[in-house]
Amino acid sequence: MFSFFTSLIPTSYFLPGWLTLDTNPVNSLLQGLIGACGISVLCSMIRLHLFLEEQRWSDENDTSSERTPSHKRRANTGLVGKLQFVLVTGTLAVVGSRVASLVVLEFCIRAISGLATAGPVRNHKFVQQLLLQSQFSLGCALSCSLHFLHEGAAQRWLCLLLAAALSWFLARRATLLLHHVLSLYKLHSSQRYCGICIGLLASGRGLMPALCRTMLVAFSVAAVAAVSVINQHFLSASEALRFWTPLTICYTLLVVYMQEEQHRQPGSQAVLNTVVVRLGGLMVLMLTVGRWADVLHILMCFLGEASCLIPTKDLLDAALSQEEEEYTHYMKEEPRRRPHRQEKEHRR
Repeated sequence: MFSFFTSLIPTSYFLPGWLTLDTNPVNSLLQGLIGACGISVLCSMIRLHLFLEEQRWSDENDTSSERTPSHKRRANTGLVGKLQFVLVTGTLAVVGSRVASLVVLEFCIRAISGLATAGPVRNHKFVQQLLLQSQFSLGCALSCSLHFLHEGAAQRWLCLLLAAALSWFLARRATLLLHHVLSLYKLHSSQRYCGICIGLLASGRGLMPALCRTMLVAFSVAAVAAVSVINQHFLSASEALRFWTPLTICYTLLVVYMQEEQHRQPGSQAVLNTVVVRLGGLMVLMLTVGRWADVLHILMCFLGEASCLIPTKDLLDAALSQEEEEYTHYMKEEPRRRPHRQEKEHRR
């Protein structure tokens, strides 16, 4: 039904082939909606985790009057949040499956190299910062996976419609949960009469590991789909090798450089700088071995990354401040722990 109406749109007469979408516009819009809902769920869960961490840190160190959760004031779903959601949906709908696959593979390389180089003390907080930086990459991962899994389906739009409805429901429930916790967690956790808040008080530490496992599954499926989608655009193995070799070498070097810069200049501004550097490198690569449509879609990726990271700068700053405080606390407690460890070893 949708293919009949979209076939009547004379895009081929007015627009060149590299400006048209690679799939049905309705399917692209539904995939973008699902990706935006996934990003919304991720942001809500990270805000919830940071809030619980701040409450736990304040209770353990008795500094509730000195610290103010900076990200709490930004957790709203007003007009700005709705405009951001629409912008992310439109960006993910326009970005083609080929560039979305490249974004997914780039994030996988960055995540693996970052986890390999992060120290044992900062490993937990690096994962938290990595999740914050993976928002647009998660949207591309969901879009790429759906494009791969539903490719060739007879009723593709119906499957995507059901997935979009489920994604919208999950995003809405996650937003309501976040608002409930931010407003009533202190009261309910102290009075012990709310099941949601009591459950988070008892098992809130398992929120981040569960989120990490979910992201691992999502990007594992997306990586397989990305390799398959990109290889469909090559006619021979030699042509694919000419594409993958510079991509792997350039991005490995670029990722190492960006991580060193981010360690030297921590902060949300450094994260935005790394986005410009890595997408700029990807654009140079596409100008060499890609197509004009890929260059246009990478320009759209700049807009998508900005629309995801700029509204969540407070989350990045909160994560970095927590990392500095916990690292300082760890370094202060370490000399006190050494005599106890030495005594235990001496007794053994």
